[in-house]
Amino acid sequence: MNIEPAVPTAKNPPEQFVGDVWVDRVAAPHEDDQRMTVAIVRFAPGARTAWHSHARGQYLRVTQGVARFGTRDGQIIEVHPGETLYTPPGQDHWHASADGTFMEHIAMLENGDDPATTTVWKEHITDEEYEGVVGR
Repeated sequence: MNIEPAVPTAKNPPEQFVGDVWVDRVAAPHEDDQRMTVAIVRFAPGARTAWHSHARGQYLRVTQGVARFGTRDGQIIEVHPGETLYTPPGQDHWHASADGTFMEHIAMLENGDDPATTTVWKEHITDEEYEGVVGR
């Protein structure tokens, strides 16, 4: 057993995020056969990801604020603290904080067989996509 060293908080890059988004790594693989990655991600009000997908899907546990998640078919879901959202492998989606509130979630995913496919980043979402009507 060992205690993992603290890793400095990192600001996520503007190529993949709009607004201020910070990440704290919690866990990453140590051995060749391990895949799990866990991070705490904090979004300033209105901050959002670009479109992306994950090779093996992703779980997002909202711990603070209100999160917005969108899919290519226009569906937008709001998720509240204590709720967990699952996105299946290969599903294009985005996540964001609701306007006017900070949001924090714990992101949990497994690395893909090819590390380049773990998360595939795409174009930024539009304001219209972010501001769409919540279906839940």
